Amino acid sequence: MADGTHLASIAPAPGPNVEGQHASSTGVTIKRFNCQSCVRRKIKCDRTAPTCWSCSKAKIDCVYQAPLPRRKRKRSQSEDIHARLARYERILQDNNLLPESGSTPASAQNPCRDGLASRAATRSGQLLSTNGKTRYLDSVLLHAGEGDLCELSDSEHDDHQDDLGVDKSVPSGQEAASAVLGAMAGSQQSLVNHHPSHEEATELWNTYVQNVEPLCKVLHVPTVAKMVDVVSKQPTLASKDDECLLFVIYYFAVFSMSDADCLQNFNKSRAHLMSRHRAAFYQALVNASWLRTTSMPVLQAYTLFLVALRTQLDANTFWILTGIAARLAQRMGLHRDGENLGLPPFEVQMRRRLFWQLLPLDGYAGQVSGTGISISPNSWDTKPPLNINDDQIFPGMTQQPQELKGASEMIFCLSRIELSNFYTRTGVKTKEIGATIELKDADETERLIDEVEDSIETRFLRYCDIVNPLHLLTTGVVRSATNAVRLRARMPLLMKQSMTDEQRRDICSLAEKIIDTNNTIYENPAIRKFRWHTQAFFLWDALLCILRTLALVGFHSPSELDATWDKVAKVYSNHEELFMSRKTLHITVGKETLKAWDANPPCNSSPEPYFVTNLRAKRDAKARRPQESANGIGIDNVTVDFEFDGLFGGVDGPHLNLDGAFDLDSPDWTFWNQIS
Repeated sequence: MADGTHLASIAPAPGPNVEGQHASSTGVTIKRFNCQSCVRRKIKCDRTAPTCWSCSKAKIDCVYQAPLPRRKRKRSQSEDIHARLARYERILQDNNLLPESGSTPASAQNPCRDGLASRAATRSGQLLSTNGKTRYLDSVLLHAGEGDLCELSDSEHDDHQDDLGVDKSVPSGQEAASAVLGAMAGSQQSLVNHHPSHEEATELWNTYVQNVEPLCKVLHVPTVAKMVDVVSKQPTLASKDDECLLFVIYYFAVFSMSDADCLQNFNKSRAHLMSRHRAAFYQALVNASWLRTTSMPVLQAYTLFLVALRTQLDANTFWILTGIAARLAQRMGLHRDGENLGLPPFEVQMRRRLFWQLLPLDGYAGQVSGTGISISPNSWDTKPPLNINDDQIFPGMTQQPQELKGASEMIFCLSRIELSNFYTRTGVKTKEIGATIELKDADETERLIDEVEDSIETRFLRYCDIVNPLHLLTTGVVRSATNAVRLRARMPLLMKQSMTDEQRRDICSLAEKIIDTNNTIYENPAIRKFRWHTQAFFLWDALLCILRTLALVGFHSPSELDATWDKVAKVYSNHEELFMSRKTLHITVGKETLKAWDANPPCNSSPEPYFVTNLRAKRDAKARRPQESANGIGIDNVTVDFEFDGLFGGVDGPHLNLDGAFDLDSPDWTFWNQIS
């Protein structure tokens, strides 16, 4: 420089791939990683070698060890492989290039796309994985796109629902989960001011006794009636356990009523009353510390709540919540018969009633969630309750009650239990862990169906009075249930190319009997009070069979064609959820209906009936919906809506699941996919 000043040259930066650089003339090396001593002591290291400053100060050995290189995460190629395989097989099938053999194509074993793991060929269960999540399934759900099967969807992890077809009076999955968390961490609060007036409580109790109790029978009506009368006059006398039972009674009573009845009797909307009593019930559970309870009233209340809500919450949440009830029952020993435990006669009967309400509930939860895991048949020995009326038992009794010969207040529940045992014998579905599903041959199944019909006829139905709404409902349920098993036993004929028209007509006739029974039950004004139950009591296999035959041009005569379409029209008139709900099942039934109508409408099809116009409008609206719908899943440029709304509550009423494993309202989607 001109002034004679010397500037030190700037040292070059160390190269990125050099193990260390000389920091000075002393031979000190800078490492790219910390020494083991500093890492172990969790202190800062200056990375100088051979000894860092921290180790030098502490006078300890300084050891440098290069960290192991990170292993690159392998990406699974199963998504692309299965998607391509399914596409290639569809192309071959469309062009009739696949050989006809008894083996199932790979796409039938794994019909789902969009990153799902392959499905095993057996029905013994499978583990699916996608996006780092895993899910065990023991059954399959129907893909709403084109009749394919789909085992898992992102919507199963999402509680979001839009306003279309969602009843705001029922709790969401998030609300149900919050209730469980609140029961574990919530604070106790007084519910004295939340009790209804004496007049309102009496009206709600009477409604419960008329509409709900005959189909559930988990309470002893004379005992609970006294408690309702006392507490409704002096709410401060209610125990924490009593409040759980009271508020679920109030909730279930409103749940079983129509909105018009609520406005007329209480001058409040049904949604308002349900929300009010549901919130009080949640708090009552918290107050009673229900997750640690051994109290019968608390478990009775929780079980009734699950019964009311089992078609409203998503299936996965409901399965978890039902599992809680099963665990509480096991802790209380309900899976062991009270008579063998030396309990008083009254407790024996009440424990049996509650256990036999939980058993099918647990099976239903396993069905709708797809897990299939229910209470093992070998884990309990509780006998069915006796065929008696409530006035034959009372607290403190010492003698066993005398069982009635004929129809009692237990007729509906005992008929359901008899059917449950029947399904176990037929082997329609066994849910023991590790067991395989076995179907009896057709002749043996028909023989067993005749046996159970004769048994129920001899024990109960022969004593029924058709003027009695409960007896009429029981008769219809038994007739439909046994015919449903007959239908299931004969449906494999539909898969045979050599099936005759006579065999097809036999199956169609059986399906029409089921539909006729359902329509008769649903439209009878005397059974209107059981609408909360009958609204969801429907055998979808029967309707799908009928729709398949309607799509066959020339199969029905003109008069038969018109009569059959009239039956379908009644189904849509009775089941408005077919329009409002976005369940996969309802969407599929709608698509099959339009397919049959377009292929083979009735002779007097002008003007087009409302249900066809409605379904067509919904289909067109869906086609205009953007692909990236907030509530849809884009698969092969088709937006598919899923909604598994059916759990912690049931405004539409529960599906009729008469045993712990066989769900009469869940079609065998594997079967229907194969004959599509």
